[in-house]
Amino acid sequence: MIPGLTKTFTAEAAVTRRRLVKFGATDSSVLMGAAATDLLMGVSDMSADVPIGHRCEVRLTGIAEVEFGGAVTRGQPITSDSVGRAVTAAPGAGVNSRIIGFAMVSAVSGDIGDVFLDLGSIQG
Repeated sequence: MIPGLTKTFTAEAAVTRRRLVKFGATDSSVLMGAAATDLLMGVSDMSADVPIGHRCEVRLTGIAEVEFGGAVTRGQPITSDSVGRAVTAAPGAGVNSRIIGFAMVSAVSGDIGDVFLDLGSIQG
């Protein structure tokens, strides 16, 4: 895996490995992403699930392995589904969507693949 910046947070709830995460209620906590409007900030540790209250390593930059939650084509912008899996960001007209980055591979639901982390937002 290509190195990137990783920071340790506390899991505010259980966090599944390779899922998109957002800021929790405090500066030092994270939760799994649950919507395209969440303030996504990284990808959870790629080696293990993290129980509530435990340390959660979060990849903030570089390329990260994620679990996909739907059909994605390489190059598409990525956001979170309701359980933190990577899905194509496709907001409706005038709607904003937070993105975690861009798919480096084409994938379907359940696949594990690389995403280039590049935080931002897009508008449909």
